[in-house]
Amino acid sequence: MSPSITDEVAQRPPTVLVFDSGVGGLSVCQSILSLCLGVRIVYVADNASFPYGTKSEDYLRSRITTVLSGQCEQYQPDMLVIACNTASTLVLSDLREMLSIPVVGVVPAIKPAAETTQTGVIGLLATSATVQRHYTDQLVADFAAHCDVIRVGSSKLVEIAELYLRGDEVSEVELTDILADFFCETLSRPVDKIVLGCTHFPLLKTQLKQCAPYPIEWIDSGSAIAKRIKGLFDSAGLTLDASIAPMHRVRFTGAAVANDHFNHSLRLLGFQNFEIEERIL
Repeated sequence: MSPSITDEVAQRPPTVLVFDSGVGGLSVCQSILSLCLGVRIVYVADNASFPYGTKSEDYLRSRITTVLSGQCEQYQPDMLVIACNTASTLVLSDLREMLSIPVVGVVPAIKPAAETTQTGVIGLLATSATVQRHYTDQLVADFAAHCDVIRVGSSKLVEIAELYLRGDEVSEVELTDILADFFCETLSRPVDKIVLGCTHFPLLKTQLKQCAPYPIEWIDSGSAIAKRIKGLFDSAGLTLDASIAPMHRVRFTGAAVANDHFNHSLRLLGFQNFEIEERIL
């Protein structure tokens, strides 16, 4: 580790490295920043390999562990959050063996949706790969066997969220079409909870609510992850100083998606001070 990085690690506030294939994990950062005042975020978006849904599992395992081992060595975070369902299912156990810090993954919030549904019908809105994965089948079997679970897979919604943070308009027609299966007249009972099973999707929660024909509770994993991070800080005796505004880093493995609108979006998500770097790998 270079002297400059050594000095930075010694002086910086408690740090969480958050990883995703794109900007979706910024929704998780928003939850962390709102609960853990004074925390510093190093956000790493592997957009050079985006989207993950088109890549083989072997490639992704190698790619993700390579990227994160280098970033963790450089920044020496106090904990790591894998804010990506695909990455969590593929490399979480490998990373926990490889690293000496806590590693927190993300899974669709099927359990809380199933525990609180009043109609017995819940929706899962995720990527096409996530809705088909065995671990999703297992989550449903373990926690929602008593429910009807309507699964909708959409890779298009990931693209919409990526572009939205850069200032593109969101088409209500497109969103309504994506959500249509949740509101079919053929359903015997109405869906009352929809799980946002991709970290990109909470970035569009306002627009999704507007496209639903009746009020729905939209459930994501951001709050649960933030509470887990706060608990880890407390148990490790790491003190957060709410009076400071840390300098966050937003890093892209490829070309940065940053523009003025993206910078404004970061501030709305809780990033008061930040530096953006691109083509880090």
